[in-house]
Amino acid sequence: MLRKRLTVALALLALAAVLEGLMALWALNVAAQHLERGRVVGDIQHGFVELSVTKQRLRTWVSQRQLNAGADPAERDRLLQSMRQTLSHLQDLSTRALSLDPAPATRTEHLQRQDALAVLTRSVDALAREIEQVQPLDPGSDSRITWDALNERFDVSDGRDLREMLAQSSAREAAAVQRERSAADRTLAWMRALWMAAATSLALSALLLAAYLTRALRQPLERLSEGALALQQGNLAHRIPDQGKDEFSAVARSVNAMAAELAEHRAAEQQTRTRLEEQVQTRTAELEGALQTLRDLDARRRQLFADISHELRTPTTAIRGEAEITLRGQAKPPAEYQAALSRIVEASSQLGLVIDDLLTMARSDIDALALQRRDIDFAQPLEEAIAQAQALGRERQVSVQASPPPAGALTLLADPQRLRQLLTLLLDNAIRYSEPGGTVNVQVLRTDEPHPRCGFEVHNTGISIADHELPRVFERSFRGEQARRHRADGSGLGLAIGASLARAHGGEIRLVSHPERGTTATLWLPIITHLETETA
Repeated sequence: MLRKRLTVALALLALAAVLEGLMALWALNVAAQHLERGRVVGDIQHGFVELSVTKQRLRTWVSQRQLNAGADPAERDRLLQSMRQTLSHLQDLSTRALSLDPAPATRTEHLQRQDALAVLTRSVDALAREIEQVQPLDPGSDSRITWDALNERFDVSDGRDLREMLAQSSAREAAAVQRERSAADRTLAWMRALWMAAATSLALSALLLAAYLTRALRQPLERLSEGALALQQGNLAHRIPDQGKDEFSAVARSVNAMAAELAEHRAAEQQTRTRLEEQVQTRTAELEGALQTLRDLDARRRQLFADISHELRTPTTAIRGEAEITLRGQAKPPAEYQAALSRIVEASSQLGLVIDDLLTMARSDIDALALQRRDIDFAQPLEEAIAQAQALGRERQVSVQASPPPAGALTLLADPQRLRQLLTLLLDNAIRYSEPGGTVNVQVLRTDEPHPRCGFEVHNTGISIADHELPRVFERSFRGEQARRHRADGSGLGLAIGASLARAHGGEIRLVSHPERGTTATLWLPIITHLETETA
């Protein structure tokens, strides 16, 4: 739109300039015609004057010829030739003047000029014939009569006074010259005024166009400049107002589209950078976790070596001591050897149990981070663990009683073998620390607070744990006073192994103990709720 208006305005200015130029050319042509006519008329006037002067010189030659004063015939011929040439030139100039100014107002003037030239031409021809016959005057002739006759030949032709004709022609041509000069001056003055008016109008038009363009361009250019500055400063949310149909609105829409595209690229780049940072953080956390795992494994390895050295020292010392005492001194009765061997067998059994516990702890440390977990129903490992515990309870004269589990499937994400090992460990621990004739009660719980979980609760009526010892029962090799008094052969690794396996499954073990009422151990494990819903 603005381009069209600007084109129209410039076209109008160009048209005005062209019109001014055409008018100037026309005015120059008119002035040139006036000047040309004035020059032709001036030449005609000069020709008439020259003709009059030449005729006067010829008159003087005739006088010299009559007086026999040495008049040269060649001078006569030259003067006559000059008059004929002047008349021929005047004829040409008259024709030229008629072609330059064929207006009816000057037709009489042209006719008068042509008539005078025709009379003068005939008079020159007649004068030439008579002058050729002029001879010097005889002595005693009347010079007055001769002079009058001579003047008659020079001043009268076809009954017309040539002097008056030349005077009128000169006056007429002088007036024509003055007229053409005045016309040329008026044309030049008019042309000057036209040029001034045209120049003034062009200047005013240019000023008005400049003011219009300044007003039309200032606000769009300011908006574009503000938009470019905003983009330069990184403000891609800035938008240039683009209401309109002109070129600036089109440029603004293009700039806004570019800014929107850049904003999209920046957002995508930011998202990519954020994802990369998150991935780097995740990888860093994983590496830190792996490093911490390696550190934990190394610490567990060291602790395992310490546990092995600690737990194996007592049984092996007892075995070696019994053997040395039995072999020391003289031969002993068979009953004494049998008693020593029985003590050695018992110590070996204790050593085997310790080795089993240590191996279980070692496998727990190594495999805790590599469980083969899958979706399983809690009922299957629960039944297997209870069956194994009941067999062990019969050996220990301890009754194992299990309450029916809650209705519905309890789906867990767990390693079946490790989960069965964990349940068996809790049941075995409850049986070992029960008195003969005691009871171990097993119950399965379910709760949805603070999230869906199932609980495996084992309660025995055996020894209790002192309150100050409860925080340490999950430490390796820790055994409470009541536990040591009840079983001297324990290693203190059972609950530590159970706590490790529970954590590996995302759960926890809690212990509650009351004097004379026994101890309750509860294993809490998370339930997979969406699978439970699909099963239902």
